[in-house]
Amino acid sequence: MGATQPRVDGRIARGNQTRRLILGRAVDVASVEGLEGLSLGRLANELKLSKSGVFAVFGSKEDLQLATIRAAIEVNLEHVVQPARDVPPGIGRLWTVCAAWLTYSRERVFPGGCFFYSVIAEYDAREGKVHDALTAARANWFSYLEQTVREAQEAGGIEKDTDVPQLVFEIVALLEMANAESVLYDEYVSYDRAATAIRNRLRDVATDPSLLPGTT
Repeated sequence: MGATQPRVDGRIARGNQTRRLILGRAVDVASVEGLEGLSLGRLANELKLSKSGVFAVFGSKEDLQLATIRAAIEVNLEHVVQPARDVPPGIGRLWTVCAAWLTYSRERVFPGGCFFYSVIAEYDAREGKVHDALTAARANWFSYLEQTVREAQEAGGIEKDTDVPQLVFEIVALLEMANAESVLYDEYVSYDRAATAIRNRLRDVATDPSLLPGTT
C-alpha cells in the first residue's frame, strides 16, 4: 500500500488563515496609526470576525503587537532584502538594497510608508517587550547593511578604509528622510533626491565608480 497523506487539521488551517488575515490588517493599521492603534476588538469588527476567535489567536494586545512586528519584518525581507539576493556581493548589491528600500516606501507596501519608521517613534523612550522587539529589528537592519558593505569591500568594490558604520548611518538617514518627507507632504520627488544622494555617497567610496549602477 502507498503511504497515506497526512490529514491537515481543519481547525489549524482555519486558525492559520485567520492569523494571516488579522496580521495583514494589523500591519497596515499600525503603519498609519502606530502599534497603540491596534486592538483585538477593533480588528475583529473591521474583519467581520468573532471577538472570541480573535482572542483565541492573540491572547493580549501585547501579543498582537509583537506578532505584528514579526509580520512586518517578513514583508520587509520580501521587498527589500530578497531582491538583492541574486546580485553578487559588491557595490551593486548594496545599491540594489537601497533602491529596493526606496521602492518599498514609494509604492506604499504599507500605507503609512515604512512600517518601522512609523512605529519606532512610539517606543523609542519606553521599556518592555515591544520596545525590545523594535530595537532588535532595527539592529538587524543595520547589521545587514554593514555586512553588505563589508562584503562589497571584500569583493573589491568599496575602498578598504571606508568607515562602514558611518556609511550605513548616512544611507539609513537618507532613506528615512525620503520616507518621512514623502508621507508628510504626499510627494515623491524626495525618493529621487535620496537616490541621487546615496549614489553620490557610494561613488565616493567605490574603487571603480563605473561599477555602480546608473553611473556612466
